[in-house]
Amino acid sequence: MPKSNETITLPLSPDNYSDELIIDNKFIIYQIFTRLFGNKNTTNKTYGSLEENGVGKFNDITEKALAEIKKLGTTHVWYTGIIEHATMTDYTAFNIKTDAIDVVKGRAGSPYAIKDYYDVNPDLAEDVKNRMAEFEALVDRTHQQGLKVIIDFVPNHVARTYHSDARPPGVEDFGAHDNTHVSFSPQNNFYYIPGQQLVVPKAYNPLSKNEKGQQEEVKFVENPAKVTGNDVFSATPTINDWFETIKLNYGVDIQHHRTKHFDPIPDTWLKMRNILLFWAKKGVDGFRCDMAEMVPVEFWAWLIPQIKSFNQDIIFIAEIYNPHEYHNYIQQGKFDFLYDKVGLYDSLRRLMEGKGNTADITRSWKEETRGIGSHMLRFLENHDEQRIASNHFAGNPWAAVPAMTVSATLASGPIMLYFGQEVGEPGKGTEGFQGEDGRTTIFDYWGVPEHQKWMNNGQFDGGGLSPEQRSLRNFYRQLLSLVREEEVLRTGQFYQLHPHSVGDHGHGTHKIYAYLRHTPQKKILVVVNFDRNQTIQANIPIHEPELKLVAANHNHLKINEILTVSPDPEAKYITTDRTSHVVGYINLKLPPFSAYIFNLTGE
Repeated sequence: MPKSNETITLPLSPDNYSDELIIDNKFIIYQIFTRLFGNKNTTNKTYGSLEENGVGKFNDITEKALAEIKKLGTTHVWYTGIIEHATMTDYTAFNIKTDAIDVVKGRAGSPYAIKDYYDVNPDLAEDVKNRMAEFEALVDRTHQQGLKVIIDFVPNHVARTYHSDARPPGVEDFGAHDNTHVSFSPQNNFYYIPGQQLVVPKAYNPLSKNEKGQQEEVKFVENPAKVTGNDVFSATPTINDWFETIKLNYGVDIQHHRTKHFDPIPDTWLKMRNILLFWAKKGVDGFRCDMAEMVPVEFWAWLIPQIKSFNQDIIFIAEIYNPHEYHNYIQQGKFDFLYDKVGLYDSLRRLMEGKGNTADITRSWKEETRGIGSHMLRFLENHDEQRIASNHFAGNPWAAVPAMTVSATLASGPIMLYFGQEVGEPGKGTEGFQGEDGRTTIFDYWGVPEHQKWMNNGQFDGGGLSPEQRSLRNFYRQLLSLVREEEVLRTGQFYQLHPHSVGDHGHGTHKIYAYLRHTPQKKILVVVNFDRNQTIQANIPIHEPELKLVAANHNHLKINEILTVSPDPEAKYITTDRTSHVVGYINLKLPPFSAYIFNLTGE
């Protein structure tokens, strides 16, 4: 319940238009961690094996599951962890080489330590021998539901144990013709440390102090040592490095001022193009490109048009964290979308934790992403980030209400949802390698308890959810469906209604955000309250030039509620009545963690 009430008037400025070039890119992406999504096992033993803790399969993602995901407004499903990666699980019976566990993180292994670019993770198959056919069937099921398929492309590094068993005839493996006597050659696939053998960090204990695996005594040997995935030119990477991976060479001499050697085309470029075409021919509709900024932008400028010449509708999403490179990776690199992590996500996270200021949202679209908002992928959770409901984050899944509303309606770019987010999954448990950190593990075999309640033993009907969880999921469904249905939220111009005085903690303005999305045909007002405790009574002025913007020659506004969400079901906003006639301002009573979307018309 609110601690106190406060009345404020939000200041206005006539220059709060975004100069956004509007592109209708309002895709709704639902990210599935494939190994975990369909797992019905609830054992959740720390460092548990596949047999103990279970694992989700391609076949667990049924037509019913996909139909329910689509009801959220989803257009694309990102299946994370598809391509075969290093693991502690033994698949030698299927002619898959084992991995020495001192270079594998977690029993299940990291999905970003790729072991074979031309194969799928055998964990995900009911019939391991027919694993690729099972993946292809999942692609078909997804398409039959009117959804598109995204998978990860991991271009910067591979597993220490990389070896392709499944590469097509005539395709040469990475490193097959490398000159291992030199640190760098433009035509090498890897970087080397000649004359030195790799030393795995002695501090690494793969299965904890009390457990031993069947591969515990198998020690990995690499001579000469290859350079570690996070650009570490040392035969002795530390426990904090990506020591389980090796860096791929795109023709950049990292040790000599990062000089570029792109003529002739480096061999790694050609191999990667063939890999992406392989997956595109299997019906994959998009690629989320891991750590894309660690690969030269010139490579992407060369690669992406070639893949789009095969299928112009394939999309490319860059995981990128350097705002100074945003425009470069869109304009030169030809990416469709970039992560909006260090801008909008970080700003919203601070607010959800009760620490931030809504002026940070303004800075995000004015400074980091101005002019490219249609190309920014917004999210509140993914496999790398902590769960909103976790005590390491907001500790309350309803904190997502204002933040998700802003993420989804601020601009015309895509929005992403991570499986379990919509039912308040808190990421609890000491899974093993991942540990208790507020994230859902990507390294361990595990069940995801709150998501399992929605999954309901494969019925995907939410049968195990509490009333509050059902209400939360309904919020996501209403919001994301509205975004897809309302053209004004896909293609409308943006106008901010209240710039803030940074540090103005004497009033509630630093927790309120309000803006218009408008086309000539329709005007929508979005108002949210990020305050965790206070109900704030806000006067939102609609003066010149805003009144003309919204109502043309009319002097009055009519306000109709489209969406109202508050954790407190008894809390209502206050206007003259539910359909209000407004002259000059809109008066609202905003409960904590609430969001409102109104349709505005002139009279």
